[in-house]
Amino acid sequence: MDALEEKVAEFIGRHGLFAGARRVLLAVSGGADSIALLGVLTSLRREGLLGAELICAHVNHGLRGPAGDEDEAFVTEQAGRSKLPVTTARVDVREYASKHRLSVETAARQLRLERLCATARQHGCSWIATGHQKNDNAETVVHRLWRGTGFRGLAGIWPGRQFDNGIRFARPMLCVTRDEIRAYLNARNVTWRQDHTNADPAYTRNLIRHQLLPALGRTSTGVLVEALSELATAAHRLGRRIARETETAQRTLTKRRHEQTRLAAHGLANLAEPVAVELIRRELVHLGCGERDLSREHYRNILRLARQRTAGKATALPQGFSARRCGDTILLMAPPDTHDRAGIGKARAPVPLQIPGTTRCGWCRIKSSIVNSSEIERQKIEGDRDPFCEYLDCDRIAPGVVVRPRRPGDRFRPLGMADEKKVGKFLTTAKVPRAVRKDVLVLDDGVQIIWVCPVRIGERVKVTKDTRRVLQLKVIPVRHRERKECEDCMGDCNHEEYRFDAS
Repeated sequence: MDALEEKVAEFIGRHGLFAGARRVLLAVSGGADSIALLGVLTSLRREGLLGAELICAHVNHGLRGPAGDEDEAFVTEQAGRSKLPVTTARVDVREYASKHRLSVETAARQLRLERLCATARQHGCSWIATGHQKNDNAETVVHRLWRGTGFRGLAGIWPGRQFDNGIRFARPMLCVTRDEIRAYLNARNVTWRQDHTNADPAYTRNLIRHQLLPALGRTSTGVLVEALSELATAAHRLGRRIARETETAQRTLTKRRHEQTRLAAHGLANLAEPVAVELIRRELVHLGCGERDLSREHYRNILRLARQRTAGKATALPQGFSARRCGDTILLMAPPDTHDRAGIGKARAPVPLQIPGTTRCGWCRIKSSIVNSSEIERQKIEGDRDPFCEYLDCDRIAPGVVVRPRRPGDRFRPLGMADEKKVGKFLTTAKVPRAVRKDVLVLDDGVQIIWVCPVRIGERVKVTKDTRRVLQLKVIPVRHRERKECEDCMGDCNHEEYRFDAS
């Protein structure tokens, strides 16, 4: 086995990558890094060091015309040589970037992630492997320093990461450099595709890669990429330690109650500042406050409340959140219009949606079936459209839909809108009554929210003239008569009557 393969195998073991995996999806663009990833993991599986089945996935961003099509064909050919199944997908990055007012880089990343997660779920892959390597990590650290960051940002690209949809990402090549990868491929006479957009300094990462890092490297006393990699590793270790200490402090210093969190002021003041800041961050995120809007000054103001022992003082936080000193307690509070989030913490686990079939979830049952598009036309003509019935494009939905309460930070693109919205803000702007907001359910396919039930479906799953299969979802409100019936509910319910009235 090659020295680079041994290094990657050791890195995988050290970080527990691919633990419990039955299938792993390989994200292969056709560039040197992803082609090396394909070769290395295929070799490790052949040597018995990786037990999972491998599946290749390629996303064509539609940015490079015929060259992009050639990339797709090249990946398909390489997967065939390795005797691996391959799946490809095409996305329109420019259209998506324009509609959502995003940079091309951000739009490509979002769409790529969306398609990879959907493909992973479709093929039963619990892990997705990407070809990020040491140089990528160094560029990420510099990029975050450029924008401003803390120790979490300095950790760069983490070896493994789990998303809310249960899919895990692995970066097994982070232990090797770009030069090592090219030497590995050249030694085996393996070719790869060159993407000319990687040389365009109009993209920030390319500017860092081709101009800033080389300039810094010329005056560095050591190997800059290695130094930045070591910095990221140290920040990662620090982050893990702070996380452990925060979890310990959380158990003794915090009490959550609906839209408020109470922190023991004396205990908070005595924590090491990085731990105290992380504890505050976690509790505000739990309440629904977006962490991107939180600045260093916000954290300092809250810590000042904990140390000054002056009851009644308060500090304003982003999005209408606030912190107040009440006796020996720091009270973190959500704005009044987010009270409907309070029941989320008590909600049960997501419930798989039976397609076709009937699924009991909280205050209702959801009946799903595959119908012909003529059924929709009939209802339009006869005017008998049931407000508790929705139709979605079945082929735009990833397998494994779940029904769950909404969570802080949930986002979706509502039907008829060009941009994504936070679910909470959408419900408020749409003037959805408070009683309805409290009981909203979310149907999530792991890639996107397809329905904020019973208010609005997502734009991306609407039925169009090109729709072949239609998923009909019908909500049947349930009237609870006995406490015993509520054991399967996802949240609190009113046992005498329910807020949703289909009559």
